[in-house]
Amino acid sequence: MRDEIEDWRGYVYLAGVLALYVPAVLVEGSASFVLFALCPQAYMVAAPVPATVAVVAFNSVHLVVLLARGVEPAEVVTGPLPVAALGVVLSATLGTWSRRVVAQSQERARLIRELDRSRSEVARLSHEAGVLAERQRLAGEIHDTIAQGLASVVLLVQAADDDVDGDPERAHRHLALAARTARENLAETRELIAALTPAALAGSSLTDALARLVDRFTAETGIPADFRCVGGPAPLAMSTEVVLLRAAQESLTNVRKHADAGSASVRLDFGPDRVLLTVTDDGRGLAATAGSDPAPGGYGLTAMRARVAQASGVLTVGPGTAEGSGTTVRVELPA
Repeated sequence: MRDEIEDWRGYVYLAGVLALYVPAVLVEGSASFVLFALCPQAYMVAAPVPATVAVVAFNSVHLVVLLARGVEPAEVVTGPLPVAALGVVLSATLGTWSRRVVAQSQERARLIRELDRSRSEVARLSHEAGVLAERQRLAGEIHDTIAQGLASVVLLVQAADDDVDGDPERAHRHLALAARTARENLAETRELIAALTPAALAGSSLTDALARLVDRFTAETGIPADFRCVGGPAPLAMSTEVVLLRAAQESLTNVRKHADAGSASVRLDFGPDRVLLTVTDDGRGLAATAGSDPAPGGYGLTAMRARVAQASGVLTVGPGTAEGSGTTVRVELPA
């Protein structure tokens, strides 16, 4: 619609210019010198075909005036006519070329605007994706540190409350464990805020951190658990150690909450180019514990799976034995 309006205005403009140009040439023949300005304008305001018609009309005015004034046609044909024809050809050639240049420039400007909009959209989507990824990372860190630590404190305080009358010494041990767990959880929270290495790995190896984790699990739950390291230890990237530690923490938390297990084991196997973490319990197994995760959809396992996938690893969860009892969690990562 806008192009139609602009074409209509261009035609009106050319008609008005022609209406003024004719009497100007009639009054003074040398007025035809303005053709050098009028012909390019025709291609600026109208489509090529109407513009060429206008250029022919402009150049014909002078010829018609000459014939009207009694100039012999032969003189017009041999003199002004070739000049006018050459002017029409040049005007049409240059005018069409200039219109193409303008059209290409407008198209490039449009593409640049679209590219700018696309870049802005990509930047916005990248920002949103980054924010979402950071939220998921923080959610996983909070689940693996604060939430698990608070759950341990609650269980220990409840156990102490149950034993405060019958076995004060045992209640005192539970409270001491609760205080130690709270202090460790506070340290984890500070490290999380500072985005530093997990407190359990600060100044110690992964095997030492896993051994302490298993000992604390046994002390807090009373469930016998053991830790074994096979083929190592070998140096690993800090990001790999963090994934393995978090996976062990989450697996033992699930054993405590849902498995009703009599024992558990944690094993770390170092291979030439892979490292495997295996957490096994002899509890109720997958069928009995399915759907018992307090987080909708089992957020702990979901977060663990996301961590492992981000580290280019593989997470498998299956039965602990061939008969289907118990649960085995395996996390395999590049070494």
